[in-house]
Amino acid sequence: MLWKSLAIASVYAGFLTSSALGFGFTVSGTSITVETDAGLVFVVASNSGDITSMKFNGIEVQDQGSKKSHISSGIGASCSAVRTGNDNNYVKITCTTPTLTQYYVARYKDPAIHMATYITAEPSVGELRFIARLRKAAVPNGYRVSEVDGGTAIEGSDVFRVGSETRCKFYSSRQFIDDQVHGVTGNGVGAWMIIPGTGYESASGGPFFRDINNQGSAQQELYFYMVRGMSHLQPYSPMFIRDCAELRTHADRKLPQLLSTADSSALWFTTGGQPGTYDTTFWEGLGVQGLVPKSNRGRVTGRASGIPSNFANLQSVGFSNGNAQYWARTDSSGAFTTPYMKPGTYTMTLYKVELAVASQQVTVNAGQVVTSNINSAEANPSTIWQIGDFDGTPRGFLNADKIESMHPSDSRMSYWGPSAHLQRWVVYQPTIGPVTLRFTLNSNQGGARTLQIATTLAFAGGRPQVVVNNWTGPAPAAPSQPDSRGVTRGTWRGNNMLYTVNIPSGVLLTNGATNTITINVISGSSGDGFLSPNFVFDALRLY
Repeated sequence: MLWKSLAIASVYAGFLTSSALGFGFTVSGTSITVETDAGLVFVVASNSGDITSMKFNGIEVQDQGSKKSHISSGIGASCSAVRTGNDNNYVKITCTTPTLTQYYVARYKDPAIHMATYITAEPSVGELRFIARLRKAAVPNGYRVSEVDGGTAIEGSDVFRVGSETRCKFYSSRQFIDDQVHGVTGNGVGAWMIIPGTGYESASGGPFFRDINNQGSAQQELYFYMVRGMSHLQPYSPMFIRDCAELRTHADRKLPQLLSTADSSALWFTTGGQPGTYDTTFWEGLGVQGLVPKSNRGRVTGRASGIPSNFANLQSVGFSNGNAQYWARTDSSGAFTTPYMKPGTYTMTLYKVELAVASQQVTVNAGQVVTSNINSAEANPSTIWQIGDFDGTPRGFLNADKIESMHPSDSRMSYWGPSAHLQRWVVYQPTIGPVTLRFTLNSNQGGARTLQIATTLAFAGGRPQVVVNNWTGPAPAAPSQPDSRGVTRGTWRGNNMLYTVNIPSGVLLTNGATNTITINVISGSSGDGFLSPNFVFDALRLY
């Protein structure tokens, strides 16, 4: 799919200091040197678009190896610079290729590189990211879970064993809805990606998608992922992203578009402490392509209701269409207000934790605030028994608290074997084998019954087929799921599925006799070990 998007990002150096050079830029050969008058001096190669130097308070933070900091894996762009904006307080560097325009902006007294990306064609590699390749000696402190230097690869080229621990760059990720700031630090310096406001407006994946933030190897790598071709749960759409860590895409978005403030981000340098977010409206005066200004946007306010009180602090509302996506967490009463949104008609979805429980349409108009309340439509049958919460996550099952930060083979995981029975939250074929459930029913609980199995992710077409006593349930069709290894990469987030099994009368035993339900993984595919077909439990119930 073709798309245009503008992603804006900023590299921000926190502690503001004066410089003898003052604010501005100089050109020497193929180097554009920018002085922010805030302690940060950075250099952009005019013949490639790479950032080749970032000095904060005299500390060189950019790694000086062959690989520099850039959009994607380098774009071979041609770049020019101009001083512009209010009182000429901005330096704008524009780097162009036939299908992509990358902006680097310095704002007076901001120790930051603000960035935006505008594209007119889908990247051939299936992803779009900004990667800061930083000098490990300057910022050695990244995420422990993604520090792989000196490790041995145990799966593909991205999962490693370091000492007794498994580590992977994917374990550094956070859900987009909560990923506002992430960074790395060293002695007297911190480099932070900031994703303010609507920083994921044009990204793919939705509110609960996660992607790489950091990898520590010979370099210290700090990422902002905008488009990812493998595990996106929603279509992407180009948009205007501000201040370096704000680019995101949404599948099925239309071209051309500018990444919006919703996708804005910043690489922010401090003396070590974590910075807050910042105002990105200055982009509106810089003449970048595709930007939708705040005055041409609208908002949605309202109240969510119908979700059980024990989930009151775990509900959120999402909005998506072919051009953009937004979300907002509610307060404990269900009240919410969205960020400023592009005009258009959106699908509005209410989530109980990560499970969609209601959806409706809402239209956003420029300069207006529309009220749209939403009520949960989730069915809550009277159950004989239930295991887990139907919330779109495996939380509460064995090892579910560890899967985001380690490989299933990690020794810190609790025992996965068959004796763990339904404590397990993931079922493999045939690595660990089926899950077996035993229970008794009283005399009025027999007859025809319904078993429901909710899952959050499947790999290699894995789905559940049950055997109840001597009766074998139907074989479900293969689910639609992201093309990703899933749990070995530290996520349970796929497409939530609900499998309903109608158990005929006469199958279940009553009056104290033991019933046995065996849940197998079926698939038309095969695999080895933890890469065999599998699925992840959300919850189960019999009613």
